[in-house]
Amino acid sequence: MADTTNRLAGTAKVTVDGLTIMVAGNFKYSPSTVKRETLTGMDGVHGYKEKPQAGFIACQVRDSGGTTVADFNGQTNVSVVAELANGKTIIGSGLWTVEAQEVDSEDAVFDVRWEGVEVTES
Repeated sequence: MADTTNRLAGTAKVTVDGLTIMVAGNFKYSPSTVKRETLTGMDGVHGYKEKPQAGFIACQVRDSGGTTVADFNGQTNVSVVAELANGKTIIGSGLWTVEAQEVDSEDAVFDVRWEGVEVTES
């Protein structure tokens, strides 16, 4: 068995409501809950403003024969779980998809982004 203690990146295994999807690439996530922006004036830096921000999980999915792209567009309350090469598990609960999914038939892929209140990493 290969030693994987130094592996940091390269794989992502993703399930949506328990159903495994083919991840072609570009896996990204954010557990962040706020977005800050620096406020400046003509006399210098004044501080910052802070707004709530939805967490997200996103990836490029392979459009296999068993995949129904329209189903992704209809997802409004799903759980997404990802297991990464570095040993982290990313969990999103009560997520919905944003943007329309467009298939690139050259490589049979489409982008999906789920957003919601709860995205955690462990």
